[in-house]
Amino acid sequence: MIRYIERTKAYYRAQGFDQDYQWATNTQTPFSKPARPLKSARITLVTTAVVEPSIPKPIRAAKSYRFSDVPAHFDTTEVSWDKITTHTNDRESYFPLHALNKRVAAGDIGSLAPRFHFIPTEYSQRHTRDQDAPLIAQHCLEDAVDLAILIPL
Repeated sequence: MIRYIERTKAYYRAQGFDQDYQWATNTQTPFSKPARPLKSARITLVTTAVVEPSIPKPIRAAKSYRFSDVPAHFDTTEVSWDKITTHTNDRESYFPLHALNKRVAAGDIGSLAPRFHFIPTEYSQRHTRDQDAPLIAQHCLEDAVDLAILIPL
């Protein structure tokens, strides 16, 4: 058995953090039922895969990009996951743009929004909740998005 929470606490202490990571909790589910059927819905993607690796990690911020500007390969080298048993060489496995376009063409999904969204991996729930999430929510409203598919790495 892997004691994930204990290992995470030890990892953060080794990184020099004074406080243990505080796991997010919600008293209410922060989701809602879609307002329209999928066949007429506008969809977007939200990812933590890095779009612009030239921007240093400490100053990265949530940002929206046009789907027409999706990179051929996102930078995922600094994002943590089990890199021994899986990889991100296949962009479609974590950013299913081709599959979504096929579903749009087949009439299963109404359309893709003009933009997708990047949220940097952040150890501050407050920053994510108070800055990144409201920005992405505003951009989704501007793009008339009905459903956002969140794909964190």
